[in-house]
Amino acid sequence: MGNIKLYRRRFIPDEKIYLKDDKIIYTDNKKIITKWNTLKKRNDFAKGISCYFLDKGIKVSKFMKEDNELVYWYCDIIDWEYNDEEKSYTFNDLLVDVVIYPDGSVRVLDLGEISEAMARELIGNERVKNALKTTDKLLNIIYEGRFDELKKELENVDVR
Repeated sequence: MGNIKLYRRRFIPDEKIYLKDDKIIYTDNKKIITKWNTLKKRNDFAKGISCYFLDKGIKVSKFMKEDNELVYWYCDIIDWEYNDEEKSYTFNDLLVDVVIYPDGSVRVLDLGEISEAMARELIGNERVKNALKTTDKLLNIIYEGRFDELKKELENVDVR
């Protein structure tokens, strides 16, 4: 597990960041679970745990305050590439995000960004179609009351 490298690629802004401080807790051919602290000090949350669902194109993260209090669940729509030579995953952030608050309310973010990325030809039609399909599947899981199936992967992770 310790030999795997993780990268996050964004299209807006265009950047690729090595997640050198993320600690990999678990990995198999369907998921990677990590815990992490914010890269820069923030007032709203301090740390989190994430599960990259490789087979679903979703990263589910539990954002927490320093005392482990839940701030919200944050779901990134992603795709990924594996580099066997470097033993690394690059997770491409497909811009659309879904936030689930502790009260159960849901917010979809950054639909305008995916439109902008497409217009600027930063992201191709296939990726946009996949992002929208994956977002639809995720929203159906949430609206059908099945989000617990995804977040259960993070329930027993030691966040200290």
